[in-house]
Amino acid sequence: MAGHDEKIALLTQIEQRLRWLSSWMVHNANNIRDKRDGLKVGGHQASCASMTAIMTALYFHALRPQDKVAVKPHAGPVLHAIHYLLGEQSRDKMERFRGLGGVQSYPSRTKDTIPVDFSTGSVGLGVAVTAFSSLVQDYLIARGQLAETDAGRMIALMGDAELDEGNIYECLIEGYKHDLRNCWWIVDYNRQSLDATTADRMFRRFDDIFETCGWRVVTLKHGKLQREVFDRPGGKALEDWIENCPNADFAVLTYLGGAAWRERLNRDLGDAKETADLIAAHDDAALARLMTNLGGHCLETLTQAFDGICDDQPTLFIAYTVKGYGLPLAGHKDNHSGMMNTAQIESLRDDLGILPGQEWDKWAGLGDNLAARLDAFIHDTPISHKLSERSAPAVVVPDQLPVPEGAIQSTQAAFGRVLFDLAKSDEPLADRIVTTAPDVTQTTNLGAFVNQRGLFRRQELADVFHKARIPSTQKWAATNAGQHIELGIAEHNFFLLLTALGLSAPHFGTRLLPVGTVYDPFIARGLDALNYGCYQDARFLLVGTPSGITLAGEGGAHQSINTPLIGMGQPGLESFEPAFADEVALMMRWAFDHMQADEGSSVYLRLTTRQTEQHVRTDTHWKANALAGAYWLREPGPGAKAAIAYCGAVAPEALAAWEALRDDVPGLGLLAVTSPDRLHRDWSRARAARWNGGTYAPSHLETLLRQLAPDAGLVTVLDGSPAALSWLGGVCGHRVSPLGTDRFGQTGDLVDLYRTYRLDTNAIIDAMAELFL
Repeated sequence: MAGHDEKIALLTQIEQRLRWLSSWMVHNANNIRDKRDGLKVGGHQASCASMTAIMTALYFHALRPQDKVAVKPHAGPVLHAIHYLLGEQSRDKMERFRGLGGVQSYPSRTKDTIPVDFSTGSVGLGVAVTAFSSLVQDYLIARGQLAETDAGRMIALMGDAELDEGNIYECLIEGYKHDLRNCWWIVDYNRQSLDATTADRMFRRFDDIFETCGWRVVTLKHGKLQREVFDRPGGKALEDWIENCPNADFAVLTYLGGAAWRERLNRDLGDAKETADLIAAHDDAALARLMTNLGGHCLETLTQAFDGICDDQPTLFIAYTVKGYGLPLAGHKDNHSGMMNTAQIESLRDDLGILPGQEWDKWAGLGDNLAARLDAFIHDTPISHKLSERSAPAVVVPDQLPVPEGAIQSTQAAFGRVLFDLAKSDEPLADRIVTTAPDVTQTTNLGAFVNQRGLFRRQELADVFHKARIPSTQKWAATNAGQHIELGIAEHNFFLLLTALGLSAPHFGTRLLPVGTVYDPFIARGLDALNYGCYQDARFLLVGTPSGITLAGEGGAHQSINTPLIGMGQPGLESFEPAFADEVALMMRWAFDHMQADEGSSVYLRLTTRQTEQHVRTDTHWKANALAGAYWLREPGPGAKAAIAYCGAVAPEALAAWEALRDDVPGLGLLAVTSPDRLHRDWSRARAARWNGGTYAPSHLETLLRQLAPDAGLVTVLDGSPAALSWLGGVCGHRVSPLGTDRFGQTGDLVDLYRTYRLDTNAIIDAMAELFL
């Protein structure tokens, strides 16, 4: 075991090596590797350099095996350099940084091969998700599925510009409500973003905001060297000068170097003899080193600060840094995407004693003895013994879920009833379901499940209305045994919680099956966070309801138009839009299975409050086709010249139009499209197989549409963007007359709105006539 001074010396060598490897990785990609397209590869040498001391102190001193870290996106190369030193990353992948098969631009759970706890990239989201991951950890501890002694810290390494992101503050409020703990956020406070320096007045406000929300704030402004000088005669004046120096001035002086520091300090402080003597005691290089010896670059300061936190209170570390520290780019206004030129990086290489051709060697220039000591030191750190992510056993899903009874019902009500029936059962599946909603629990039919299974809170919360014997349909008591996590109305929080719940299997070894409901039009409000969750392969069931202009009385602000296209275009998300209750039960059962499959994904159901007459089934053959994306509700006749293809809530109008037209259009088919998304993916796969020389098999939709005549026409209709179905004609070359909504809705009853937006039976009949004119 290394003594304190030796440990700091070893950490210093590691920090320098991380700065070098991250810088060289970016330089190699942009200046040495062949560029076949002539485009800039990119990378962020300055953003990496400002983080190397923080990440060294965290990974090789403070981090425990059970802790999890979200790394600032632009510091991704530092993370890969760390795993290179740990023997978990290859030189080949680092040489292909931002190239096919190489290190990704930003840390990615699904694309990188090193251990990545949280994907980052869309700034702010990787920070906030750590808070929700901590909440999931508490949920598992409360249910006895994780030992309290195994609780880890959920840590985010963030750039100060990420503090501009609104979702950070939405998360703070939700965390306060749920008594957040075991969460560290470490700010690389370099005070430079892409366009400008950070406003000087913001520093104290961050303290106020976080402390108000129950966080401890630890500010690391000065390094050990600065603190020692401040204690000397004349040092207090220097400390006060640094304290009041504008951020922009500090950046300029850092870039200009020791002579500029001397001129400015002598001008401002030279009248005080003791301070002037203190300045004169340092040559230019030493003065520059002193003035940039900030807390975020001092390993003594960082390790002491991390060691000082021994409880579970959420903690914000504000670590003052210099952007580009240790590089010739340090402090320059344009250093965010700026890069060292060849002469500059070769000078850095020479300063480190690295010979040409040894740039990728882990410990080049250090000598065999020191290299062996560093390898042994790294091997002894807790992070080197971090367990691989665990695979959680699958939760048994029943062969079928009961179909809710009722001749007339909505898909939203059917969803709620399926969940309620599960909640009352003793199925193992029911115990692993966790529900959540952004303040729309009751209006999206989660209420019955919550009443049966309860609200989750680490600290019990009584239902005051119930105690006062005031009648209510809601049982709103909260305990640590509950299975619904209540959220405020912020959709980013909603999707980030679904993400954290959906990663419980790899993160904590216990599989949860999250179900989240949100008003369908407001999926767009949290779309970045939804994409973020899908990108890192989190698994959850998303229910968007009510949808479309079918939500007639609510008006355009609450009527969704483009969500079918979101469902089609979002990778990692399989989407369905059922029309009948038995379809809902079928798709929910499939979703719970698919969410657990190795090649599975999250699932999205687009539902409605419109009550419709249920279809009477005579067989079960339709089920497999419905899961594949479409089935014939009314089979077309041989060589039929036309078909109506509908999706979701407009089933009654489509069926009525089919009844009105079937005598005039012999063999008319009625195609129930349950998933434009799955149909399109399957069609794309079939075409790709043909192009790539694979085994070609017709897609499911091709097989269905080939029952029509080659010159047949299709009328497509859905309560959403017509583009979600209009592409059907391209599969087999059929003419298409598409119906749907591509304008903002308005208030009215369903009859008026369906007539106005051409979704009623007459519109379908007119569209069919258009095909034959």
